[in-house]
Amino acid sequence: MGLKHLGIAASVCLGAAATGAAAFIALATPKSQPAAAVRVQPTPERIERGRYLFHQLADCAGCHSPRDPAKFAMIADPARTGAGFVFPDELGFPGRIVAPNITPDPGTGIGRWTDGEKIRAIREGISRDGRALFAFMPFRQFAKLSDEDIHSLVAYLNSLPPVRNALPRTALRFPVNILSRFEPEPVLAPPKPPGPADRVRYGELLAGMACIECHTELDNGRLVAGREFAGGHEFAVGAFVARSANLTPDVETGIGGWTEERFVRRFRDYGNLAYANAPRAVQANFTVMPWYGFAHMKEDDLRAIYAYLRSLRPVYNPVAHHPQLAVQSN
Repeated sequence: MGLKHLGIAASVCLGAAATGAAAFIALATPKSQPAAAVRVQPTPERIERGRYLFHQLADCAGCHSPRDPAKFAMIADPARTGAGFVFPDELGFPGRIVAPNITPDPGTGIGRWTDGEKIRAIREGISRDGRALFAFMPFRQFAKLSDEDIHSLVAYLNSLPPVRNALPRTALRFPVNILSRFEPEPVLAPPKPPGPADRVRYGELLAGMACIECHTELDNGRLVAGREFAGGHEFAVGAFVARSANLTPDVETGIGGWTEERFVRRFRDYGNLAYANAPRAVQANFTVMPWYGFAHMKEDDLRAIYAYLRSLRPVYNPVAHHPQLAVQSN
């Protein structure tokens, strides 16, 4: 075979390989395992622990409940807890992002899901029908929780009043719609999370659920490596714009000069905030930070988060939390 024919053959092989690879990627399905055949027992202790995880620690309520952009912190309507929320287009996500209705409504919520399917979605990022969930849902962080905590979260979900609220599905743009299929990972062994006595590692677990997704810049829906907790993630809703704070221990631009007491007090200052008394949102106070829920986090948990954040590498990242440009345009 001559060199010309060899070149043609090589081109054909490369073209076939590229076509095959493209087809594989386009048709790829997420890694998953069958949902466990488990029925969660709804003990009072589990429901109370699940309530704390849902409202205070993981802020499931903040994403999965209708939020009012006209109120400070876009505080969620407690009468529609878990009824779902379509994130505003202005937030800059790679497509339409919908936190679905997770109340027990059988038609528009998860009332027909088994407890095992709920556990798989929370922990592994797989919906009932086998779809991969968008990774803004922190399933990789939830995968680190103990079985008991996950069961408690499901027990609380099952106790919610059903709310009929039909919503569209998440619709991601290319290439995120393809890449997101490779995010889920089956949990093959029961996690062994650190306990409160290991303050820094326990704080890492809590901060992973409560802080990292909003306090890290995103690139096509994924956290920018090396910028974890450094803030700068921009949230724009209507005429308002805010950017998340730098939580690394950089003295000039982060929390390096904050005492532990100041950190705790920052949350406790919102202890009296409620949906009924939330002030009107304006550019100067606009935020999506869930102060209502976090204000009632256990003090030991807040202190553990502080201990972990202070253990991080300082990242210099000055953030204009409320850009002046947005103020001038109102």
